[in-house]
Amino acid sequence: MQIIGHRGARGEAPENTLGGFQYLRDLGVRAVEFDIRQRHNDQLVVIHDDNFLRTTGLSGSVYEENLDLQQYDHRHNWQNWTQAEYTPTLVQVLNLLHDFNHIEVEVKAVNNQADAEKLTQSLIQYLQGFEQQVTITSFDTKILHCLQQQKTIFKYGLLIEEDIKAKTIEIAQQLGCCHIGWMDQLATSDMLQLSHQAKLNISVWTVNHVERAKQLRDEGVQGLITDYPKLMLEQL
Repeated sequence: MQIIGHRGARGEAPENTLGGFQYLRDLGVRAVEFDIRQRHNDQLVVIHDDNFLRTTGLSGSVYEENLDLQQYDHRHNWQNWTQAEYTPTLVQVLNLLHDFNHIEVEVKAVNNQADAEKLTQSLIQYLQGFEQQVTITSFDTKILHCLQQQKTIFKYGLLIEEDIKAKTIEIAQQLGCCHIGWMDQLATSDMLQLSHQAKLNISVWTVNHVERAKQLRDEGVQGLITDYPKLMLEQL
């Protein structure tokens, strides 16, 4: 089972930042999950929320025009973190993760099919050279449908946070997914077994307790997404 840093290592470093990804690299972990959004100028940036309030303490929408990303420092909850951590672009992050062996790129939901098509086309261009490492994931089936229509060679998968049970696996298969990402509370033994039977690669998020991690390892889960990769490295 692979230990995958959630948004870098959000329990141990500022989330979705270059410093957080470097922290993960320094631990020796070479598997990561992070989030992307596409701004009005088509720029792909790495950030979970659609605004900056939670991570920087400042108001402002990611989608606001003429926005200077350098004014938003994501150390709001990390007072002892010495280096400023501004919102990184996907290009900056990929440059840092060039030798990682597993990269889960979660695409946040978009408003319509046209936005999904524009985003996925840009994303595939930026990810050239990372075909072996990257798995594109999303809760938004519009994103996955576009990847299917584009006949992408990238692996992609459906993320699950609603309790719709086995129907979920059907949906993933219909969309051509090779991967499924279960929210931990929904990752029952039955659902994991059905996922294995469907030959889907499985990751489970967000797992921060060692005993639960060991249980999932014994269930044959391939990827453990955790806020505390250092803890998991030490205990598993």
